[in-house]
Amino acid sequence: TTEIYTLSLHDALPISGTMSSLKLLNQDAEHAKRFVALAMNINAAKGLQEVLKTNLGPKGTLKMLVGGAGDIKLTKDGKTLLHEMQIQNPTAALIARTATAQDDMCGDGTTSTVIFIGELLKQAERHLGEGVHPRMICDGFDIAKTVSAEFLEKCKVKNASMDREALNCVSRTALRTKLHTELADHLGDVCVDAILCINDKQAEVPIDLFMVEIMHMQHKSDLSSKLVRGLVLDHGARHPDMPKAVKDAYILILNLDLEYSKSEVSSNFFYSSADQREKMVEGERKLIDDKVRKIIELKRQVCDGNGKSFVVINQKGIDPLSLDMLAKQGIIGLRRCKKRNLERLGKTCGGECVNSVDDLTDKVLGFAGSVYEETLGEEKYTFVEDCRNPHSCTILVKGPNKHTIDQIKDAVRDGLRSVKNAIEDDCLVPGAGCFELSLCAHLKEHSKKVQGRAKLGVQAYAEALLVIPKTLAANAGLDPMDALINVQDAQMSGMVAGLDVSTGEACSPVDMGIYDNYRVKKQLIHSAGIIASQLLLVDEIMRAGIAAGKRG
Repeated sequence: TTEIYTLSLHDALPISGTMSSLKLLNQDAEHAKRFVALAMNINAAKGLQEVLKTNLGPKGTLKMLVGGAGDIKLTKDGKTLLHEMQIQNPTAALIARTATAQDDMCGDGTTSTVIFIGELLKQAERHLGEGVHPRMICDGFDIAKTVSAEFLEKCKVKNASMDREALNCVSRTALRTKLHTELADHLGDVCVDAILCINDKQAEVPIDLFMVEIMHMQHKSDLSSKLVRGLVLDHGARHPDMPKAVKDAYILILNLDLEYSKSEVSSNFFYSSADQREKMVEGERKLIDDKVRKIIELKRQVCDGNGKSFVVINQKGIDPLSLDMLAKQGIIGLRRCKKRNLERLGKTCGGECVNSVDDLTDKVLGFAGSVYEETLGEEKYTFVEDCRNPHSCTILVKGPNKHTIDQIKDAVRDGLRSVKNAIEDDCLVPGAGCFELSLCAHLKEHSKKVQGRAKLGVQAYAEALLVIPKTLAANAGLDPMDALINVQDAQMSGMVAGLDVSTGEACSPVDMGIYDNYRVKKQLIHSAGIIASQLLLVDEIMRAGIAAGKRG
């Protein structure tokens, strides 16, 4: 497998004895002719398939990635592996980019795409060895791709309500392929709650995943990760006398300087006596103090006599003297809040971001039932919770070490995407290899109607689909052929059957709550067929750019 990534075009010699026309133009050009080029592409795809094969499914194994500085990452997430691995072979890099594009669009299905492309080329290789032209096989792939897309429409399970239980099923199915079962089930509920929190059905706007903040704390165990229906800021108050926790707080979101700032244009001040300098300093200070006094005046209007609290969260700075004035009034002041959190605060608390303290009214204020500070080592975190109708939330990821936290964060992003996809598609596809096995049987039946050699391509596509259930069985320590026959027998008897990786017997994925995303399967069918066809139609590989000429 490792040889594939270092395979050079120097190793591929032209088949014919005559000099290549490319060599006549450029003596330093590297090239590989017809069958050698095909062999290189097929070997690269098979090599990448072998690397990722063992990661597929809930029983897949982990890969340990070691960085240059010795930092460790444990993962079986296909996108992370392809992104972090240094792939030198151009064909393997092309397949890796296709698979990561699948993840960017759908959030899942990376490993399946790589395995399926590798198997398509492996099946095509048998026919190529018997003298079938690659164009015939590609025509068969195109027919199979169209039939597969039509069959997918029949297989999808339409869920009119797309209730919480259905969303839980799809998030758990996605997360169990990346984390151990107990943690996957726990985080599956967290991901569903997060998406339901930010999904504003009345506004009829697309679900914005940026409204879910993923914050991590290296603390306790991975099962302590939770959803906060509010916001967690990674800093605390900068004054020792400010309250550490308040209840029923009005939130003022600011985006203005509460500290001395230099003028935007280059300017100089000249004074001839110490009195003039003192007046200038007083003028600068008065400008900031007036802003702070207006904030304090608003606090008195809304909080006096009702026991409510007041919190100021500013994107820009607050100087020590201004912090002292706020602390004396019992106001919590947070400065240097991230810009992305200002929008989330507005969605969470219901307030508006204010750019000027002139004409402040209580209409711009948000509200939170609880604001408190938590210290962990040298780090401070501020929790804004118990908001009335939050449309933004925070997933607080906890873990005992850095690589556990990284693994959970990668998985949570995929879990959120799977729930979002399910809501937007408004349908699901039965998982556990059920769709692939049903489609394989359907394509084999359809191939009888296809005229000419193109039927070989349709049959190759059908056989390639079996690699996914076979790999699921092999990774679970089962015999792939026995498991495959068990499920095929159940499907022939009319059952909607998938593979139970615990026993190797047929099971009903619908009853067990194993669902895949519709758009992941649709993208898999589409992208794998196109890339496999393109690689099969390559008849010469050339490296004859300017850089090749310069090396000479």
